[in-house]
Amino acid sequence: MKSRVARFPKKTSNRSSSSDGLTTFSANDLQAMEFPPLEFLVEGLITEGLTLLAGKPKMGKSWMALDIAMSVAIGCDALGDRACKKGTTLYCALEDNPRRLRRRMAHVYGDQATWPKNFHFTTQMKKLDDGGSEQLEDWFQEHRPSLIIIDTLVCVRSASKRRTEYEADYATLAPLQRLAGEYGIAIIIVHHQRKMGSEDPLDTVSGTTGLSGGVDNILILDRKSHGVTLYGRGREMDDIDITVELNDGYWRILGDSDAVKISSQRRAIIDVLKSAERPMGPKEISEALDRPQDSVRQLLTSMAKDGEVKKQTRGKYESP
Repeated sequence: MKSRVARFPKKTSNRSSSSDGLTTFSANDLQAMEFPPLEFLVEGLITEGLTLLAGKPKMGKSWMALDIAMSVAIGCDALGDRACKKGTTLYCALEDNPRRLRRRMAHVYGDQATWPKNFHFTTQMKKLDDGGSEQLEDWFQEHRPSLIIIDTLVCVRSASKRRTEYEADYATLAPLQRLAGEYGIAIIIVHHQRKMGSEDPLDTVSGTTGLSGGVDNILILDRKSHGVTLYGRGREMDDIDITVELNDGYWRILGDSDAVKISSQRRAIIDVLKSAERPMGPKEISEALDRPQDSVRQLLTSMAKDGEVKKQTRGKYESP
């Protein structure tokens, strides 16, 4: 992956700089700059830069990180249907050991003759502010990876003496963001959600807003009524809201969350009608599902057009 560096115009007469002052550029200079398009390492999900992948304990974050790393190393689709650019990967599995990693790999990918040589692991790493960032940069210089995953943040952050928790959180991620930006690579750091929920998924990240402010992109694994969602927001990429499913160590994308949610509601209505073994009206169905009557009535109309339910007299429905 190439570093996304702007090309300044040859004439920069409006720019001013000094050894001790600011280096500036005019709006006219900015207009003439050329930037390459945003590059995705994993289509629609992972760009170059620093990404925070957060979720509650036992949500399967490490399984997802492993799938992304393996998919990039091989150059196959990640999470079932997202194309990857092939490249060298480093997975810092700092809460694991080689025995557990081998068992996990064999469970998902089989005990095949050869796993990719460009997929590297480490289970030990220094704190980022105590030599860890230098370890990563030295390793990068030798192997030139496209992707580095650190699992988890707590293993590489140090107790900071900075004035505020926000400053400490922001400073923790600064070396990783610098490394990702300078070399045009993707770095994913795995983290936890706090216990309390929030309307905005980003507010569930454990720690201060210094963490969300210190990264380029955030991915949140969260459990909803219709399943597990992967919500994403980035500085340059479009928002992500998809439903995903973990099955025996393997994550796959089910589709856009709104579409999956509607599909799950349709299945719930069909189950209610089958259980009742008699025609039911929208009010009865909404009470059985504890959902608004108007939304159930609208959904029943669509389902009748699609042949999923059969409308009887007096506005009642049954399973066809």
